[in-house]
Amino acid sequence: MSRLGIVSATVLAFLALGQGMLASEAEDTRTALNLARLLQAGRAVISANQALINDPNIGDKGLTGDVVLAATIEIYKKTTQIDPLSVDPESREGRLLRAGMETIKEVTDENQSFINREGVGFKAFIPAVFGRLVTERLQDKIGEEAEIKITAPPELVRNRKARPDEWERQVIESRLLSPEWPRGQFFAEAYRSKGRDAFRVAVPEYYGASCLSCHGEKKGEIDITGYPKEGAKEGDLGGVISITLFHANE
Repeated sequence: MSRLGIVSATVLAFLALGQGMLASEAEDTRTALNLARLLQAGRAVISANQALINDPNIGDKGLTGDVVLAATIEIYKKTTQIDPLSVDPESREGRLLRAGMETIKEVTDENQSFINREGVGFKAFIPAVFGRLVTERLQDKIGEEAEIKITAPPELVRNRKARPDEWERQVIESRLLSPEWPRGQFFAEAYRSKGRDAFRVAVPEYYGASCLSCHGEKKGEIDITGYPKEGAKEGDLGGVISITLFHANE
């Protein structure tokens, strides 16, 4: 159920600067993209361990919060060339990354009874569920400073809580779904949200081959999670990581 990732957040930040962004906006972009990359890394770990999680013959899988977090950090370091633990913890980026890491560990530990249940095959602890649990819990920690959400084009949303808001819907329809939009390119802009000055970033994600068992053909057929398949093709836009960074109002 993994989706194609985004390119290096550092590279994208420099590209953004080249497109005329202010230095503060480039910093916001880097922070948002690195938070998205951490979430993607955590989901990649859960995706890579689906066979283990769903093995009905093994009880304790050894897939603890510490194990999942360590693997997440390694993936993050390889894709960004940054150790998230090295980022200044007093900076906004450092605070958000640490909150994200803490949440990944918490969510994994809280679901050990599902992960380790013997005699049951499919546990439904898939990357999409993991991502939802992480982003929902993360909001309790960072909600005054930032928001992170996994959404999608409206017709693909399975969880009503994940429906795109007006800004996300417009970005998806006018930008990310446009044939002219460069594949994998994020969209970012200053935008007032909930009455506050903010900077918003939308990161597109695309269906990979492993996603199609749930989201591919035949359209309407019920998948293993109990939802009708969307009839998607590999490479179609399947989701969007939406990050909002709030600014202190003057």
